[in-house]
Amino acid sequence: MGWGRGRRPACHLSSENHAHLRVFRHNSECSGMSIVFVKLGGSLITDKTEPFTARAEVIARLAREVADCWEAHDGQLVLGHGSGSFGHVATERSGLLDRSSRGTAEAGSRTQRAAAALHRRVTDALRDAGVPVFSVAPSSAFVASDGTPVDVQAEPVRRALDLGAVPVTYGDVVMDREQGAAICSTESVFRAFIEGLAEHGTPTRRVLWFGDTEGVYDAEGETIDVLSPDRMSQLIDDVGTPSGTDLTGGMRHRLRTARTLALQGIPSLIAGGLEAGRLRRALRGASVPGTQVLPNGEATG
Repeated sequence: MGWGRGRRPACHLSSENHAHLRVFRHNSECSGMSIVFVKLGGSLITDKTEPFTARAEVIARLAREVADCWEAHDGQLVLGHGSGSFGHVATERSGLLDRSSRGTAEAGSRTQRAAAALHRRVTDALRDAGVPVFSVAPSSAFVASDGTPVDVQAEPVRRALDLGAVPVTYGDVVMDREQGAAICSTESVFRAFIEGLAEHGTPTRRVLWFGDTEGVYDAEGETIDVLSPDRMSQLIDDVGTPSGTDLTGGMRHRLRTARTLALQGIPSLIAGGLEAGRLRRALRGASVPGTQVLPNGEATG
């Protein structure tokens, strides 16, 4: 069943199959309507080496940077954040990923509580900065099958955007048809919402991934300026493990997601957010240090 888009004009998309992916292309009528997704990584907003430790000053500063820019996006901004030392540590301690455990309900509840605690800190900081946030819990927005979102309800996100709110989502525990309960990373949440919104005529223009590193590093520790999907396959296997506890795969998972999005025509920027002003500049369209992941044909890397 379709759903309305409030005051926004219609946008017509076509889709095609490409390498087992459903690729959405939008026409000129979509100009100015596309969405920017922004993830604030768990490594950025928490100390992943210290369980349940938020970087309160960093969260507050990032919230102010979003507040400085969100209106310029004409209500077309979706935020997400990782769980860092909250959700990942709770998952490990609760044994949620131990499929032989009979305590899945309790483990899921404990993990969800930890992830929600960090989410509350982020949304409170955004509200304090003047951003009209609308919280979107993945556990209430979709069901997964073997860890992959399959029954996605993107309408709340679209309607929040229509009202001029900024949807904020996060990595969460979701109900799973095979596993009972499963961890759904922010990357998986973004992909699910991006596809769900596109199916209803709202494409995504760009995704910004902000963490604690200056993009993707090469073997010498230098930031790679530009990556294409063709170049990324080997690089994904070579990426090191994240510091602290990260049960979703850290940078490797982010690269896989960015590659999938690039194959769909959606570029990404992977950048560091520890330096003040970086997120603000990126939201304003200015150049910032980091790694651009561009569709084939647009990248020289």
